[in-house]
Amino acid sequence: MLVPDPKVVRKLLTQYASLQIAHAERGDAMVARELEDVSYTLCVLMGANAVPDAVAKADALL
Repeated sequence: MLVPDPKVVRKLLTQYASLQIAHAERGDAMVARELEDVSYTLCVLMGANAVPDAVAKADALL
């Protein structure tokens, strides 16, 4: 099984957290789209079907 680069995973988790905050504060369409993209990428990279699972797997990896 391939293991994702921890640097890439850390960057995605940081982006995900920042975008969640921005979405909660502003909630505009551009931030929502970026959050959706990062969430999807995180799920694919971690081999998860849902964002909470991807985040948990990423945390375990790091």
